[in-house]
Amino acid sequence: MNVEYTGRHYEVTAAIRKEVETGLTKIRKILGDRFETKVILTVEKHRHKAEITITPRNGPLVGLAQAKDRMIAVNEALDHLEKQAVKYKSRWESKKRSARKSEEVKKWNGDSPRQEDMQTGVPNRIGLTEKTAVPVAVHRYPAVAKTTEVHLVRSSDAVSMRPLTLEEAIKEAHFRDRDVFVFRDPKGKVMILHRTRDGKMELIEAP
Repeated sequence: MNVEYTGRHYEVTAAIRKEVETGLTKIRKILGDRFETKVILTVEKHRHKAEITITPRNGPLVGLAQAKDRMIAVNEALDHLEKQAVKYKSRWESKKRSARKSEEVKKWNGDSPRQEDMQTGVPNRIGLTEKTAVPVAVHRYPAVAKTTEVHLVRSSDAVSMRPLTLEEAIKEAHFRDRDVFVFRDPKGKVMILHRTRDGKMELIEAP
């Protein structure tokens, strides 16, 4: 198991290494073995901080935690990382299932539309295969569709109240487990981090 340890005012003991590697074993059962791991342990004003970063194929996952006890901080960081790993795997499997379904649909795209359905372009039978296809009734809808009322929810967790560098913002978004995170860079410019469906983080600069 390839793990890089860094201790800042912090002694990385054998017990800490064993605890980290035990936690990583659980994560490797979820994601497999193809990722590198970096562990940074810090002590600041009697607070123990643990930062554990792994790098699977579609972007880094970061577990951050701080506590009065070093072992508690390490365990909390591992727990947070494990939750992210489960989400990461779910997104990846969902993407693969969607790709398989799209490929199956390409093999058979329904019967040709009947004469009365030619304007809609909708086939009169639809299914993954010709054998499993079911009849489809075509209905016309009004040109202007009704819209539903928008439900707005304000979330302070998705906004940073202090300026952050891009690296700090990425870590903060992972720590708060947010798919959208708004912050200002050190120059005061508004930035938005957005986690895409494949797990990658994209940066949007506000004009």
